[in-house]
Amino acid sequence: MSRADAPPAAARLRIDKWLWTARFYKTRTLAAHAVESGQVRVNGERVKPAHAVGPGSRVEVRKQSLAWIVEVTGVAERRGSATDAAALYRETEDSAATRARMLAERAAVSGRRVPGRPTKKDRRKLEDFLNEP
Repeated sequence: MSRADAPPAAARLRIDKWLWTARFYKTRTLAAHAVESGQVRVNGERVKPAHAVGPGSRVEVRKQSLAWIVEVTGVAERRGSATDAAALYRETEDSAATRARMLAERAAVSGRRVPGRPTKKDRRKLEDFLNEP
């Protein structure tokens, strides 16, 4: 995006602050680290945390095994509610479908309870097994 195509300064915001206000990350520090480590791209390019984004910018965010490809529709100076944050971007259909498929696969693999402290039912089964002659 050249200077002539860039949105006015009032409609632009640092990428780390935008990621925080759009609720992709809990803190600006986490957002800045993600940008620095290459987990966030703007218009297909790696950027620094101070890079300005505005309406029309395409942002790719990777967190763990999930990825979002969104188009910036607005900026906000202050972090608001989740509904306010959802109005700041629009996710592409391909991105939403891919992310839903990944979440479904993850749920299918880990459909069972995570091992840890046994439940009362587990404890009773174990006691029955150990008390058998």
